[in-house]
Amino acid sequence: MSVTVALAGAALLLSGCSSDGDGKDEEGSGSGVSQQPKGKDPFWVNPEGNAAKQVAAYDKDGKKDDAKQIRKIAEQPVGEWIGPEKPEEEARGYTEAAEKADRDALLVLYNIPHRDCGQFSKGGAADGNAYRAWIDGVAKGIGDRHATVVLEPDAVLHMVDKCTPEQFHEERYDLLKGAVTKLKSLKNTKVYLDAGNAGWSQPDSLHDPLKRSGVELGDGFSVNVSNFQTTEASKAYGKTLSSKVGGKPFIIDTSRNGNGPYTGKGKDPWCNPPGRALGEAPTTKTGDDLVDAYVWVKRPGESDGTCRGGPQAGQWYPEYALALAKASK
Repeated sequence: MSVTVALAGAALLLSGCSSDGDGKDEEGSGSGVSQQPKGKDPFWVNPEGNAAKQVAAYDKDGKKDDAKQIRKIAEQPVGEWIGPEKPEEEARGYTEAAEKADRDALLVLYNIPHRDCGQFSKGGAADGNAYRAWIDGVAKGIGDRHATVVLEPDAVLHMVDKCTPEQFHEERYDLLKGAVTKLKSLKNTKVYLDAGNAGWSQPDSLHDPLKRSGVELGDGFSVNVSNFQTTEASKAYGKTLSSKVGGKPFIIDTSRNGNGPYTGKGKDPWCNPPGRALGEAPTTKTGDDLVDAYVWVKRPGESDGTCRGGPQAGQWYPEYALALAKASK
C-alpha cells in the first residue's frame, strides 16, 4: 500500500485571501468557501485549495451542478502537506492563515528518508541530518500557533512489512522519535504518529515499532491515511493498537472511505479506485473517547498516482473528484 504524496505547493495565505472567524471569504479564489463551525470542527478550511479553485472554475463556466458537487470537498478542512524545500515558510503560512481565521492548522509531514519504498510517492529527505533540519524548519514555522500534525504516513508500517530495507530501521526509529519530541516541545502542537490502516493483517506486530518511534510521547496516532477502510473497521483497528500503546487516542482519515475499500479487479486497489465516495465530514465530535477526530488527511480529488488514468501523485484530478462527490450524500 502506498500513501500518496500531496505536495502540490503551498498557498501561503498571508494577505487578502484568508477567511475570517465568521467564515466569510475575503477575495481568495472566488469560490466563497467558508469555515465550519469551530465547536464541531476546529480545523482550518483553505479558501485557496484545489477544490475551491475548481468550484470557482465551474461557476465561471456555468457548470453550477458540478460546482455544487465539488463544494462538498471545498468546504471541508483537509491536510496541508508540507513540501521538502521550504518547510519553515510553508508551516508559518498555513498556521498564520489558520490563526487569522481562528482555527487550527492540520499539517501532514511526509519527508522521511527512503519514503514509500520506491513506489508512486518515493523520495523524502536525502539523509537523517537533512530530515532533522527539515523538522526543525517545520517547528520554527509553527511556533506557538495551534497545529495538529500527522507524522509520516506509512513510515512505521513500511518497516514492519519489510518494504523499507532493514538497514534503515534504526535511523528511522530515531528520526521519528526525534520528530515527535521536537514538535511536542511547541506550545500548541498536537502530534499523531501514523499507524497504517485496518487492511493490515498483523496489527500485533505494530505495537513495539510504534513505541520505539515515540508514539507514547505524542498525542496519539493516525489510521487510514489515504486509504479506504470503513470508519467502523478503523475504529476497531485503532482500539486494538491503543490497548497496547498506553491507551493513546487516535484520529481517522475519513476522506474517501464512504463506500469502503475497492474489491474489484485490477492491481493496486488503493490507487484511484473507481466507485469510492467521501466519508464522514471532519469533526472532533466523534462520540468516542478514543477517537479524537475524523479528519481528511488525504485531500479528496488529488491523484494517488499514474494509475487508472490519473496524473502524478498529489496532482488535482477533477474527474475523480467529481466522481467522489457524486457518489456521496
